[in-house]
Amino acid sequence: MEIKRLPVELIEEYKRLDTSSITDALDKQGIDGGLLGIKAVVDGTRVCGQAFTVHYVPCGTVKGTVGDFLDDVAAGDVVVIDNSGREYCTVWGDIMSQVAKQKGIAGTVVDGVCRDVKTIREVEYPIFTKGIYMMTGKDRVEVDAVNIPVGVSGVKVCPGDLIVADENGAVCIPVSVVEKTLEIAKSIEEVEGRIVSIVKGGKTLKEARVEMGYHKLQTKVK
Repeated sequence: MEIKRLPVELIEEYKRLDTSSITDALDKQGIDGGLLGIKAVVDGTRVCGQAFTVHYVPCGTVKGTVGDFLDDVAAGDVVVIDNSGREYCTVWGDIMSQVAKQKGIAGTVVDGVCRDVKTIREVEYPIFTKGIYMMTGKDRVEVDAVNIPVGVSGVKVCPGDLIVADENGAVCIPVSVVEKTLEIAKSIEEVEGRIVSIVKGGKTLKEARVEMGYHKLQTKVK
């Protein structure tokens, strides 16, 4: 599946937003994009880029490979791995992290666990997972497809969707609504900043929120 490339300038604008504003903007459109349970392995790291998706399944009697898909990932993309939330084996470790860092890959999101965190933290590779566990995925799971729609925490992620992750968690923005979501998210951040300014000017928080329509900022327009 071919990835629709987004303008670099648009991605750069998303790098200045936090995931809270982005999920509020998606809520405004009736879209659930938050990837529940996905957290940073390396504190202070951030991810923003288009998704290169990878799907894993359990191995059968004939063992498959955990995959050499990194050779096909473009610089700036985010590897999104659907390992069905498995906690008994990992699909990402020190070799993958060092190679991805060298290639300029923006980061990795795993619906599952990773290992070799000492090296991951040393090279400061941005990876967001559901946990850490040392057992290898080799002979336990195998890659059965790349760049197909996958699921992470119950959210559909398609190749080319925009992935943003920070200290608050990770979110997927469908490529079809990237521009609209950016516009809404920026307006939400502007309103929230204005609320703080109004309170500093002497009004109560309640007054400021009513004035700026805070309670309906993320409410879907019918």
